[in-house]
Amino acid sequence: MNTGKIVQVSGPVIDIEFETGKIPKLRDAITVTVNGEKRVMEVSQIMPDRTVRCIMLSQSEGLARGDEAVCEGGGIKVPVGNATLGRMFNVLGDPIDGGEVIADSEPRRSIHRKAPSFEEQSVNIEILETGIKVVDLLEP
Repeated sequence: MNTGKIVQVSGPVIDIEFETGKIPKLRDAITVTVNGEKRVMEVSQIMPDRTVRCIMLSQSEGLARGDEAVCEGGGIKVPVGNATLGRMFNVLGDPIDGGEVIADSEPRRSIHRKAPSFEEQSVNIEILETGIKVVDLLEP
C-alpha cells in the first residue's frame, strides 16, 4: 500500500506525488477519503518527478492539495457471476439498483481485463429478446 499527496486538482484531473520507487502503475486505483466518503480515481499517466496524473471516477469537490491518497496496488475490480445477473452497477462495482450489497466472497474481475478470445465465446445462433416490441419485431 503506497501513500502519496495530492499536488494539483484541476476538476476531474488530479496529480499525486509518491515516494521514489513507490509510483503506482497505469490503471491502478487510488482512493482519497473526503469527509468520511471514499472516492476513487484511476492512474492515467505517469509524469516526471514521482507524479502520476489520475482521472476521478466520482466527484472531485472537496479535494485539496496535501490530501493523502492511497494506492493499494491494483486496478478496479467489479463483481462477476450469478450474483450480478439482473442487477445494475456503477463503474466501481457498487449496486445502484437499491438491491442487496454484493458479498466480498463473490468473484471479482478487473475492468481492464482482456476480452475473451473467439474460441471462448458462444457461437450458437439464438434470438436475442430485448423485451422492446418494435426492436424484437424489426431485428430478431
